[in-house]
Amino acid sequence: MEHIENLKAYLLTVHPVRKTAGQKAEFRRWLTGELRRAGWRAHEEAYGKFNGSVNVVAGDPDRARIFLCTHYDTAARSLLPNFVSPTNVAAHVLYHFMAAVLLAAAAFLTALAVSFPLNQPGLMLPLFLVLAVGLLWAAAYGPACQANANGGSSGVLAMLAIAKAASFDKRVCLVFLDNNAKNLLGASAFRKKHVNQAGGALFLNFDCVGDGEHLLLMPSKYSRWDAGLLDALERAFPDTGTVHPRILRKGLQYYPSDHRRFKYNVAVCACRHLAGLGYYIPHLGTKRDTVLRAENIGYIAQCMAQFLPAYLEEEEKE
Repeated sequence: MEHIENLKAYLLTVHPVRKTAGQKAEFRRWLTGELRRAGWRAHEEAYGKFNGSVNVVAGDPDRARIFLCTHYDTAARSLLPNFVSPTNVAAHVLYHFMAAVLLAAAAFLTALAVSFPLNQPGLMLPLFLVLAVGLLWAAAYGPACQANANGGSSGVLAMLAIAKAASFDKRVCLVFLDNNAKNLLGASAFRKKHVNQAGGALFLNFDCVGDGEHLLLMPSKYSRWDAGLLDALERAFPDTGTVHPRILRKGLQYYPSDHRRFKYNVAVCACRHLAGLGYYIPHLGTKRDTVLRAENIGYIAQCMAQFLPAYLEEEEKE
């Protein structure tokens, strides 16, 4: 646990924001060094100026049977809190619809406040459109969110802890994805480059795993039919009293992260629970995103060190 606390302190102090090209490059240099010290050889994959992503890959993606991934980039500061409720899709959709309405209303009222005193009704529509596009631009390309302990850093810390807890295995590949905040460009580029292997392999995505005592493991609709996978997860992730895992074998879930670019996947996130609402992730995109529970990270690392050899051994038998 001391190793995790040290990594956490360094990550949140020295590399808390990773949005500009320079910030990302400095972080990648540190990341590859930490992976090397953990026994994993890492390299960078760039995908051209049009995509603009640079992923960090540890292991051989063309030989691996299981991929562990997270994103390392920092999103822009949210104009409104980014509410995520993986198991309450209706609440998730309603919130983001209302957020869009509020932003559109703000653009409309601002355009009205400018054009009405000037007695220029023809100015209102173009001004409204400019403001609306400006708000959309700010959501994707605006100033970085300075507080992103859970939303931007917990997955990185979990992957580094797994790299140290699990011995190097040529059948396992670790991928730190870029540009999650820009329509999952890093994940899309990785899938395109390694389509033959990535198309049929299993991806476990760790995103927002630091705030909340309930750990959700959400297999995709294709992975739900893999009884060996579900049994291996059940055995490897026990309830400890401080972390409560839940494998969601059925029902409707929606979790917007990089795993959605891969067919066979399991999304992993930590949530709080509220009666009537269900599981939710708090404070994303706000200055209150400061919680990163080291006990969550240690638990995930220990469980993955048990899961990986068990699942791979079972898969080879088949």
